[in-house]
Amino acid sequence: MEPEKVEHSYTADDIQVLEGLEAVRKRPGMYIGSTSSRGLHHLVWEIVDNSIDEALAGFATDITVTLEKDDVVRVEDNGRGMPVGTHKKTGISTVETIFTVLHAGGKFGGGAYKVSGGLHGVGASVVNALSKWLEVSVHQDGKEYHARFENGGATVEPLHVVGNSDQHGSIVRFRADETIFQETTHYDFETLNSRIRQLAFLNKGILLILRDEREEEVQEVRYQYKGGLKEYVQFLNKNKQVIHDEIVYVEGVQEGIEVEIAMQYNEGYQPNIYSFCNNINTMEGGTHEDGFRLALSRIIGNYAKDNNMLKKDETLTGDDVREGLTAIISVKHPDPQYEGQTKTKLGNSEVRRIVSGILGEQLERFFLEHPDTAKTIIDKAILASKARMAAKKARELTRRKSALEITSLPGKLADCSSKDASECEIYIVEGDSAGGSAKQGRNSKYQAILPLRGKILNVEKARLHRVFESDTIRSMITAFGCGIGDEMDLSKLRYHKIIIMTDADVDGAHICTLLLTFFYRFLKPIIEGGYVYIAQPPLFKVEKGKKVVYLYDEETLEETKKEFGDNFNIQRYKGLGEMNPEQLWETTMDPAARTLKKVNIEDAMEADSVFEMLMGDEVEPRRKFIQENAIYVKNLDF
Repeated sequence: MEPEKVEHSYTADDIQVLEGLEAVRKRPGMYIGSTSSRGLHHLVWEIVDNSIDEALAGFATDITVTLEKDDVVRVEDNGRGMPVGTHKKTGISTVETIFTVLHAGGKFGGGAYKVSGGLHGVGASVVNALSKWLEVSVHQDGKEYHARFENGGATVEPLHVVGNSDQHGSIVRFRADETIFQETTHYDFETLNSRIRQLAFLNKGILLILRDEREEEVQEVRYQYKGGLKEYVQFLNKNKQVIHDEIVYVEGVQEGIEVEIAMQYNEGYQPNIYSFCNNINTMEGGTHEDGFRLALSRIIGNYAKDNNMLKKDETLTGDDVREGLTAIISVKHPDPQYEGQTKTKLGNSEVRRIVSGILGEQLERFFLEHPDTAKTIIDKAILASKARMAAKKARELTRRKSALEITSLPGKLADCSSKDASECEIYIVEGDSAGGSAKQGRNSKYQAILPLRGKILNVEKARLHRVFESDTIRSMITAFGCGIGDEMDLSKLRYHKIIIMTDADVDGAHICTLLLTFFYRFLKPIIEGGYVYIAQPPLFKVEKGKKVVYLYDEETLEETKKEFGDNFNIQRYKGLGEMNPEQLWETTMDPAARTLKKVNIEDAMEADSVFEMLMGDEVEPRRKFIQENAIYVKNLDF
């Protein structure tokens, strides 16, 4: 079939040229990822990154981020202050150039910064373009300078002197434009707090302060870590039982590239390796992680062989030597190359060699100086190797001949008839009773039901072979069809909505947490891909005459009571099994009426810490969490 021709002119007049900051406002997602809450917070990081760069250059020691009334953001540092002189090329002050011209900054080989984060030097101007208004104050050479921009970066007050000053540094204040950020312009304190703390860990010695002045009671946190990455690893391992006290710390510089690594093993089974380049979390890894893994495997393997710690047929793989490892890899590179616009994977090939060399030399020396710690680490790797062999045998039980071969699907699965994964969804249901109602109430064309009996294995406390030996887990892996761990292939996922549907009580919440723990540890890409949801069944059914309403919280129930007046009946649902198939469809399974919560991973490190705290072996952190959060609990059944 020939493509249909579009009846529209295509001349020189039809080619649009976006000048200045228009391009940013027209396509904000290209510059900050999205205009959701994540993009909103990205504005803060672009300005903070500039202050961090000033600190890395050796001029700023203190950085303060303040949330003022009306969600105005203020970022202040005590660095040199932005240049105030007239820029030769633009003919306006350099401050105005930085905030109104894309790709204008001190990060393009001019020597102002050895290394820098930021968004390819477009950060300040992008923030200005997406703000309702933005103000800059510069304290420099005994004077205070000020400039103001409004409505997407238009200069309303060119840079001018407003008075004398005995300070030095820069202050940026801005208010995000609600016409761009239509979802929200409200900043989440915990999101900012987590990143500010991370920046303090990554840049040892720098004082970072976060203040929230939006409520009557001002909230303030201060972070300054003299130990840097060593303290970061301690923080990440705080809920875990470590197997050696001393943190392995490595640092070095080659070819102008700074490398810093801290690592420590714990009794857990999951590796938690986080990498950064110029303070940016490279979530997809890259050449610095490659170099780290190569050196770690090489040094541990060689040490084990040289000291006759391995039996004749034993070998240690990369997975074995990384079991239970918490590590932070941070590189500072003058010219980083990233794969993709999101800066989540470092691509510089020379970094692999440099990281491998620096870590290899210093880890080898550490093992020679600390033979007891080396033996403890290698003993753990040998145990992991034995468990891996057992898991290999168990893993075979989860494999299917074909992703769509019905005969290989779990017996309890009531599959859907459609083979189009994009429209198919699977409900993981607690218990046979609820599973029966769900099977009867579903739309069998695109809704599959997999009932679970009892609570699944807590994978946080289990080695890999026990995970594969679990019938419940094998059923899920087989039903999903995409494999698990390193063998996972998302293109083979049979359902693009995996919906956890449990009772609205303590047991249901526990089962939901166990499932999420399993997904996070072994099927993380299905969460990252946006395929995991939590169903929200109603808590109450209220009837008055022929009118029936389903309610999902006590607040709405109280409003409904007032609305209904007298003579109504309330049913409190204790479990999904109490609903008949029609009710379950109407309230929880009908796409036109149901409420689903989408599960995402905003911060992998925070998620890891929470899962370890809730599901790990250490009791005290869990007890403290319960004590601190008990006052917020609602709708708790006993």
